[in-house]
Amino acid sequence: MTEFEFQEPDFLGEDLRMVRAQVRRFVEERIVPHGEAWEASGEIPREIFRDLGAMGFLGMRHPVEYGGGGMGAMASVVLGEELSRSTFGGVASALTVHSDMSVGHIAHRGTHEQKLKYLPAACAGEKVGAVCVTEPNAGSDVAGLKTRAVRTKEGWVLNGSKTFITNGVFGDIYIVAARTDPEAKGSRGISLFIVEKGNPGLKIARKFDKHGWRSSDTAELFLDDLFVPHDALLGEEGKGFYYIMSTFQNERLVVGALASGTSSKAIELTVDYLRQRQAFGKPLWEQPVVRNKVAWIAAKAAAVRALTYQCAQMIDEGKDTVREVSMLKAFGAETLQEVVHTCLQLHGGTGFIIGTPVERMARDSRILTIGGGATEVMLEEVAKRM
Repeated sequence: MTEFEFQEPDFLGEDLRMVRAQVRRFVEERIVPHGEAWEASGEIPREIFRDLGAMGFLGMRHPVEYGGGGMGAMASVVLGEELSRSTFGGVASALTVHSDMSVGHIAHRGTHEQKLKYLPAACAGEKVGAVCVTEPNAGSDVAGLKTRAVRTKEGWVLNGSKTFITNGVFGDIYIVAARTDPEAKGSRGISLFIVEKGNPGLKIARKFDKHGWRSSDTAELFLDDLFVPHDALLGEEGKGFYYIMSTFQNERLVVGALASGTSSKAIELTVDYLRQRQAFGKPLWEQPVVRNKVAWIAAKAAAVRALTYQCAQMIDEGKDTVREVSMLKAFGAETLQEVVHTCLQLHGGTGFIIGTPVERMARDSRILTIGGGATEVMLEEVAKRM
């Protein structure tokens, strides 16, 4: 452990300490050496999902009887922190969208038949999940989505479009939000459906070329008379908005974990660089103004981590965490911007060169203030509960 890596909290049990050690080893051996190639190709090999799934890390929150680990929110935090320490945000996003933001809908509200059909393969990393909520005119405003699902005698027919979908190209199990009651306003009348890869009505409009997260595939999808049977409905009809909001709390917790892990790694790399970089006859680390900058961002990063772990504990205790998780999403993502850009500044010209970890982390981190609920939306959620 370097001097600037945060100490392990005492309340983490031996099982989670083992998870951290094993995921960290996997990141160092299987992700870091190949991450640059995945950045160039814009995708992650399927065997990464399968191998991490075989180790039991892609279904830690899912029920044991369907191939999962039956663990709590703290497991998601440990996984998110360690994946983000790879410095490849695209890898961390693709894996956590699968493990914590998509097929989790099936784990929480699917029927026994749906769980049996999808969860074992998802936990094993054999099938990759994606969640399809965002639309061109409905992002943080989920209640504004326009995709329609019309009931027929045989099932449902969906029409509409989805955008900014992580794992949208290479996914296998799509959780799709659609409006099932055209008369309902706002958040009412939205339902969730399970759509499988290969459905002729699911069309990939384009794969985005992104500013960051370049190793994860992100797509725009069209739903063109997409037919699914009645048993593709996930949970109760008309309850989709509430399901999405519930899952958003976990997504925002994971964003906090990603911010914590990325901040820790960025500071660690920067301290190592400053101790080696000579300027004005001595290492930059010996300049008080430089050390003070690092100490300041380290203090803020520690606060993000503490709030992340507090939120995970509250979730595991069954408490209402909307206010605290909204605080975490806003504070964690915005603090990360300060951390990575300070680290880039302290790297000087080296920090501006594509391919260096700090430059990549600065690009990858930008999306966290937007995805999963923009900072402005999160602060409004906090304000409404004050």
